[in-house]
Amino acid sequence: MNLHIKTSQDFLEALVELDILTGTEVFEKKRPYIRYALKTDRIVIDLDLMQVARKPVVDELSLRVREKENAGARFTVARSGDSIASVAIWIGEGRDRQERKIKLTPPQGRFFYHLPFPKAKPLTVAEIMHKAGLGEEIAPEILDLIQLAMKYGVVEAIQ
Repeated sequence: MNLHIKTSQDFLEALVELDILTGTEVFEKKRPYIRYALKTDRIVIDLDLMQVARKPVVDELSLRVREKENAGARFTVARSGDSIASVAIWIGEGRDRQERKIKLTPPQGRFFYHLPFPKAKPLTVAEIMHKAGLGEEIAPEILDLIQLAMKYGVVEAIQ
């Protein structure tokens, strides 16, 4: 199968936990091993795609944000001059420090271009989206970006 043995074992153990396979410890000649057998011959999967395509909560769009002071992030302006192409973030300390570069989609770049500076009055996510000319259908993508930027200390939420 061209898989590492640990990868195969982890996969089979996960299938046992999901009650798809049974695992029986077998003792033959050298050392014990686990023999797997199919427990069921039918799997029915029910996916609720509406959970994946969630609508943004009004509270999330009313979150007031701005760039965090002394974040150490480097914003690269796109050639067009009206959006940000990427954000470089430094992670770690000293010699273990690594640069993580986040390449932005055009809507994300326009949002970050209109993000208030650290000393400026914070704006709500909805206000920044309006300034950037973004529709509400982009909100989940923008909210995910905000969460990532807050995780790395690039953006701060103000109460």
